[in-house]
Amino acid sequence: MVATTGKNWLRSKGGPADSKVSYLELFFDLVFVFSISQLSHALAAHYTPLGAAEAALMTFAVWWVWIFTAWVTNWLDPEKMPVRGMLVVLMLLGLVLSASIPEAFGDKGLLFAAAYVLMQVGRSLFTVYAMKGSGGSNYVNFVRITTWLAVAGVFWITGGLLEHEARLMVWAFALLIEYMGPATGFFVPGSGRSTAADWDVSGAHMAERCALFIIICLGEAILVSGRTFSELPFSALTGLVFAIGFIGTVAMWWLYFRFGHSRAAHRIEHDEAPGRLARLAFTYAHIPILAGIIVHAVAVEFMFSHPHETDNLGVMASVLGGSGLFLAGNLWFKGATSGRPPLSHLAGLVFLILLAFAAPFAEVYVMGILAALVLIVVAAWEYRSLAGAPQSETIH
Repeated sequence: MVATTGKNWLRSKGGPADSKVSYLELFFDLVFVFSISQLSHALAAHYTPLGAAEAALMTFAVWWVWIFTAWVTNWLDPEKMPVRGMLVVLMLLGLVLSASIPEAFGDKGLLFAAAYVLMQVGRSLFTVYAMKGSGGSNYVNFVRITTWLAVAGVFWITGGLLEHEARLMVWAFALLIEYMGPATGFFVPGSGRSTAADWDVSGAHMAERCALFIIICLGEAILVSGRTFSELPFSALTGLVFAIGFIGTVAMWWLYFRFGHSRAAHRIEHDEAPGRLARLAFTYAHIPILAGIIVHAVAVEFMFSHPHETDNLGVMASVLGGSGLFLAGNLWFKGATSGRPPLSHLAGLVFLILLAFAAPFAEVYVMGILAALVLIVVAAWEYRSLAGAPQSETIH
């Protein structure tokens, strides 16, 4: 018989094994391989200012539903059957959400909104029920969270009933509500607000969870490059573009994992307020990292299809923007977890800005080489600065 007291569904605390990511959590993440693929294809297929705005909104939504689930499984134990059932239902709804992305601003807007709201509100209600009787402050915290998500859900569903630009504006407002929630402590009249001290997260679990998600996103970038390469006749140029895309992705992996992830995991495990750091470094700072990987995948597609094109500022924006967003996200992430933004990343962003002035005169594939080279230089700079330094070292 399944116990109905919240404390029986919570993760145990105390040992390293208690904070490990479970196989079911990894299985759940597979749904988001599909999401990332859909987002990159949607952006490439509708590469206009409006299409970019729509893709950005959906990226924010996909990330938000994933990171909220990561926070929930930081407390709830996926090895308990009720929690497993909740995650499986979320997987099914996530597939519906992902499948709706290409037509989210067309005929499947209401389907996208309904799946999103069911995931957000349903998961939070389940967590309220699971936390009831646990004796901690998280029960009240999730009551507040559910209230905010339910209010935002009204605007998601309303937007799904509207069309085109009206849908975009209403959904943007719904996202604004959700993103303001953590910053305001999910304030609810009569219930008060949550504080960073209330979020007794497992830093090791949160760091590993986000790292595995970044691996999934980088893997999707490689799949996009490989799939496009396999569909084209082989030539020296397609081989070169394939190499550029692969090297750029590897450089991104190195920049995130060689120092960023390990130092962040160490810092959050020893921080006096891990909830505050988790909110800043993992909930928010990873958004441009994710966006950078998606835009990088789109840029590789453009390098394959328009290698010799010049004076196409939109395509050039994707080539430089993918690297720029990724560096900006890592700058934020590493600055938040080390106390000092890495100089190497600041320099990399300056290099990319300078390259933007040359973009109208360079071919797309040449600009791709230069963008990848910037990532390599930044990675080498950081390595020379930090190789051999102790975990607590903050100088970049």
